[in-house]
Amino acid sequence: MSREQDLHRVIDCGIVAVVRFSDPGPLVEVVKALAAGGVTVAEVTFTVPNALDVIREAKKQLGDRMLLGAGTVLDPETARAAFLAGAEFLVAPSLNLDVIKMARRYDKLVMPGAFTPTEVVTAWEAGADIVKVFPADVVGPAFFKALKGPLPQVKLMPTGGVDLNTAGEFLKAGAVCLGVGSQLVDPKLVAAGEFGRITELAAQYVAIVKRHRAG
Repeated sequence: MSREQDLHRVIDCGIVAVVRFSDPGPLVEVVKALAAGGVTVAEVTFTVPNALDVIREAKKQLGDRMLLGAGTVLDPETARAAFLAGAEFLVAPSLNLDVIKMARRYDKLVMPGAFTPTEVVTAWEAGADIVKVFPADVVGPAFFKALKGPLPQVKLMPTGGVDLNTAGEFLKAGAVCLGVGSQLVDPKLVAAGEFGRITELAAQYVAIVKRHRAG
């Protein structure tokens, strides 16, 4: 699919699952569990050992059922490696203009991290498709509402502090989608192999997005 189609898919889903765990072994099953619950967009972070292998195998097993990306991408070398492994988008906790440039070179989605209004605008002007505001729990939904006033054209994704209680508030405040980490891919559930519970949580987040969009 094209970058534009992938962007629509991210926004339509409304949830970007952050897949992070100390052991890569169960993570393909985690990705399957997310897809079963309706969360069809996920980033495998580069803090995961052998993250590229997880992306390759998950892509092989799920195909188009899941839009897979790489997270915690801090430099263009890592970005290129992620694309060659099959990642369709990049997410970062910080703003590196060379990472955005690499994504543009491969015509892939990129969601760099920003925190201040200046960083948000810099990321957007450099070609970010969505700007990840991180850590979102420090500023809360009110910050997103304030940003949308002067910057209605910027697509914002909160990450950090998004849970079942705050998800709706962030969406009301203007977020186009939500980055959800351990509140969805709970390390305890992963360690215990409770993938069915991850599917249930995924469905709950999807339901919140649907309720918000239904008005």
